[in-house]
Amino acid sequence: MNVLTRTVVNITRSFITNYTPVNKLHVIGNYGFQGSLVSKMKESLTNTFQALEQIRYKTTLKQMHERGRPYKRAKKSKNPLNGKPFAKGVILKTVIKKPKKPNSANRKCVIVKLSTGKEMTAYVPGIGHNLQEHNVVLCRVGRLQDTPGVKIKCVRGKYDLPHVKRN
Repeated sequence: MNVLTRTVVNITRSFITNYTPVNKLHVIGNYGFQGSLVSKMKESLTNTFQALEQIRYKTTLKQMHERGRPYKRAKKSKNPLNGKPFAKGVILKTVIKKPKKPNSANRKCVIVKLSTGKEMTAYVPGIGHNLQEHNVVLCRVGRLQDTPGVKIKCVRGKYDLPHVKRN
């Protein structure tokens, strides 16, 4: 059911239940008590709203494509660098991380103090590196799936991290 229709139905229901003067019973001509009139009015209104609840707005595929999904919220960005693609960082320590269960090769990582002020663990891709404390590296966003806590990678060939040597 449409959100607007649902809210209208809920508001009307609450109005009917809360604001109808059932406790004030007066005799009105040949119609009997006012309370019975109100109860009949309630019944007819509830039947009307039950019919309203069953209405489905039939939209074409073209209309759905143009409007998109209104009920889907935008996902919060998981970017650890606050929306920026790269960040410069200074190495504090080189560490070796062990991956999760089925994998076994140790991952060469570094703990980096980024220019944004965060301290994070970054993966050093490729075979071999000569990184030490106080070296400067460029970090990019890129999660290492099998290693928990590693959400960024170092870029080879920038600053103090050279390209991979070929034999």
